[in-house]
Amino acid sequence: MTLRSQIWRLFAQEDINFLVTNRIPRRLVTQFVGWLGKIEQPLIRDLSIGVWRFFSDVDLSEARKSHFRSMHDCFIRELKEGARPVDRSAKILVSPCDAIIGACGAVDGTTLYQVKGFPYTLDDLMGDPDLIDAHRNSRYVTLRLTSGMYHRFHAPHDCRVEQVTYISGDTWNVNPVALRRVERLFCKNERVLVKTRLGATGHAVTLVAVAAILVGSIRLHFLDVLLNLAHRGPNAFKCDAHFAKGEEMGWFEHGSTIIVFAQRDFALCDNVREGAIIRMGEPLMRLPE
Repeated sequence: MTLRSQIWRLFAQEDINFLVTNRIPRRLVTQFVGWLGKIEQPLIRDLSIGVWRFFSDVDLSEARKSHFRSMHDCFIRELKEGARPVDRSAKILVSPCDAIIGACGAVDGTTLYQVKGFPYTLDDLMGDPDLIDAHRNSRYVTLRLTSGMYHRFHAPHDCRVEQVTYISGDTWNVNPVALRRVERLFCKNERVLVKTRLGATGHAVTLVAVAAILVGSIRLHFLDVLLNLAHRGPNAFKCDAHFAKGEEMGWFEHGSTIIVFAQRDFALCDNVREGAIIRMGEPLMRLPE
């Protein structure tokens, strides 16, 4: 058995995984990794990327470039043209990112689940009466990005961003082990609410980008503010940014989670099931007839 296999077997034990990834000074570690990742000194850069690739299933063959200035530059890599074909059907809302699908389905009033047996509410997650009303009894899909995945996220349909709300918070790990142990985890973590409206139909679609351990910041192309742990929230920013379906909106500095909310008359596509892997541009929900 290889050293990597032995380490993975050790971390597969829930108690050890939870202890190592959560029972540490989460905010300090997150800020340190954010600083370390931007160092461009070749030895530190190569060592950092090497350690990251050792612990993550990283595929750099799709990356637009083969040389990176820093670990951070590698994390937020762009992909080659055509690496993520986008479903162009006007009736389809596509996945905004590469991800593993988590809890999904219908919101019961304002209650939904991070995993079975662990409910949370729109009130605690969003704290915005207008958004809560818009997504009462709505449809949702939880999309978890692992650290080795492509970290940029894109518009799920032709849309207009009306508002971005940043809510400061903790940086718990958002892996399945933590989701089974920490109640209302998404509501405790730092997060960004991106309120959009579809251009052709006017339907409300909201992306909730949830940060996590090692996620130093969230960057949005249309907002000249770096949303990170230095902020205190909630802070609401009015916007008027238009995006075509599949157009890049921003990125995480590391892996994390995006929860997609659409109105109640949307339907989940057949490929959307818990535990499945989905890529940016693949079908996520069907628009109402």
